Amino acid sequence: MASEPGLVPSGILALLVHVVLFAFMILSVNWKTDPPEGMVVDLWDNLSQPPQPSAESRLPQAPAEPPVKISQPAAKPEVMAPKPDIAVSKETEKTKKPVEKPAENKPARPDQQKARIAAEIAQLQREQQEAEKRLKNQQEKAIAAQSRSSGEIDEYKARILYKIRSRIVMPPDLPGNPAAEFDVTLLPGGDILDIKLKKSSGFIVFDEAVERAITLSRPLPLPADPALFPKFRNLSLKVHYRE
Repeated sequence: MASEPGLVPSGILALLVHVVLFAFMILSVNWKTDPPEGMVVDLWDNLSQPPQPSAESRLPQAPAEPPVKISQPAAKPEVMAPKPDIAVSKETEKTKKPVEKPAENKPARPDQQKARIAAEIAQLQREQQEAEKRLKNQQEKAIAAQSRSSGEIDEYKARILYKIRSRIVMPPDLPGNPAAEFDVTLLPGGDILDIKLKKSSGFIVFDEAVERAITLSRPLPLPADPALFPKFRNLSLKVHYRE
């Protein structure tokens, strides 16, 4: 039996459509592998009675804290910088006067410098003259004081010698004018610490007579100025037989 023309292509097309549908069903099943979420249904026995609050719900609840408002800083207004007035600044620069330097910074004139130098030289000369005058006065005073000291020293040495001579018992009939020299150590106030014969007169009787007179003359007269005592501490005496 011969087949009808067009029957075979129709069969093939129908078979392809079924294959595509079967593949699509398999892919859709694989995409939804998660089980569907269950639904929870609350059942009440009696709708007229409201649910009783639990023990936890009957406890006093702390009042809810009010929400804290966070204040945002206000935006600072934009300050428009003043535009530089070019024309005014140029006019100000034109009207500015040059700053004058202080007079002391200016170099002095030659005549002023000469006058100042001359004044300084004159001042130095006056100071030098005054210093020389003071030095001269000091020297004169020192010379005068030394002269007075020398005169006072000579005067008191003469007094000491006169006092010693007044206490000598002179041996009679000695030839010539013999002299005995002694070193006498004195203490402040004129007391005698030590007596030593420095040079004999050649006659023992005269030497002993002079030594006894020195001892009998204590205290020896001294100047009232203690600064002159060093001149009399170690006193050298020369006594002659005849004045």
